[in-house]
Amino acid sequence: MSVAVNPKSISPKKLIKGVTGDWEIVIGMEIHAQVTSKSKLFSGASTAFGGEPNDHVSLVDAAMPGMLPVINEECVAQAIRTGLGLKATINTWSRFDRKNYFYPDLPQGYQISQFKDPIVGEGAVIVDVPGEAEPITVRIERLHLEQDAGKSIHDQDPTNSLVDLNRAGVALMEIVSKPDLRSAEEAQAYVTKLRTILRYLGTCDGDMEKGNLRADVNVSVRKPGDDLGTRCEIKNVNSIRFIGQAIEVEARRQIGILEEGGSIDQETRLYDPGKRETRSMRSKEEAHDYRYFPDPDLLPLEFSDAYVAGLAAALPELPDEKKARFISQYGLSAYDASVLIAERESADFFESVAKGRDGKSAANWIINELFGRLNKDGKAIENSPVSADQLGGIIDLIGSGAISGKIAKDLFEIVYTEGGNPAEIVEKRGLKQVTDTGAIEKVVDEIIAANPDKVQQAKEKPTLLGWFVGQVMKASGGKANPGAVNELLKSKLGI
Repeated sequence: MSVAVNPKSISPKKLIKGVTGDWEIVIGMEIHAQVTSKSKLFSGASTAFGGEPNDHVSLVDAAMPGMLPVINEECVAQAIRTGLGLKATINTWSRFDRKNYFYPDLPQGYQISQFKDPIVGEGAVIVDVPGEAEPITVRIERLHLEQDAGKSIHDQDPTNSLVDLNRAGVALMEIVSKPDLRSAEEAQAYVTKLRTILRYLGTCDGDMEKGNLRADVNVSVRKPGDDLGTRCEIKNVNSIRFIGQAIEVEARRQIGILEEGGSIDQETRLYDPGKRETRSMRSKEEAHDYRYFPDPDLLPLEFSDAYVAGLAAALPELPDEKKARFISQYGLSAYDASVLIAERESADFFESVAKGRDGKSAANWIINELFGRLNKDGKAIENSPVSADQLGGIIDLIGSGAISGKIAKDLFEIVYTEGGNPAEIVEKRGLKQVTDTGAIEKVVDEIIAANPDKVQQAKEKPTLLGWFVGQVMKASGGKANPGAVNELLKSKLGI
């Protein structure tokens, strides 16, 4: 499927001010996503994280003589699922190639990858960018399968480098975008959205700390309207925050060179977050430098349309579809829906709370109270001390009039820190809302009698009613029914 994108003029706020005027950043991304699978791409060795060095290495991974690669069908299926999630073309015929390069931590001396005939072709990702009114479309050029390399370790011996081959041969999906991104914020939002899609699909866990998702960022600059400039690739950036920093730093480095009359060398660079700088790693290779040729040990990869259709039928509801449903089914704003679908676990939690209840109320409690507290404590939604049933119980107590909004927040804190059934806590601790008009009227009369000056002011300025409501609620320990308080005050103050 070819995805057409109408060209748009660059927003002025995305341009960088230089000495000689405005500059535009052009960004393309190559995302390396580790395939979620129990074994490697061409061997049965484990992909589990954290094993002892060289503990997850088969004879194939070690490139022992006579050992031949055998394709892992689950890795193929995961790549197809990802392609479907990216609304991309699935190529039912593809081929593996040998990419020749010096790999000190890949014993075979070459990488098995896909060059001219990848498993997935063109697609697109719709990205909401914070602060932007309209989403952007990032075109996907291709997705191909390839082996990961091992890990070279240079800090455990003063004179020798050590090699850990546990990652060697682990399946990677390289997802290559078109140069459609125009700011660090867009790039960060794109990687965030792509990671969300992968997690929904279950094809990559997106854990950047473990290296399971890494980004190569291609950055160039140009005067608005000019041809594309020479790009530099920033290699293996392993956090979304660092992606944004690296782009800003590299763009300003290139602008500085060009404004001084220099030229940009096409090269591969590394980003040093400690020094906030990029530094040269090597000159940028072209495809012919790798001497690609079809891998003679592997037949072309072929599968049927029916096989693809079977995988497509089993896909989960994806973020864009879920967001649209949350808006239409629960009446949520686009922003609230976006927050809730950012993680599959959050979306599932919301649906459990919202079942049979007001969706907007459920969203407000989850986003404002629960997420706020979880963020403060550094907890993920799956480790929430408050379950969906407990939060639903609190919302039910508000809806029935048993507790006020203020008491509900106190109740939430109790449930969060101590646990328990919300309804039982309300009964045992005497937190029920006071609805007895006579009892409320007594408090109202006391507040009015104690503040004659405020009474006169309220008659002249009705907005002071809120002050009286606050005083009554405070005097009642937050238990007075706010509706009854309002009506009584309006009647007695003549507002």
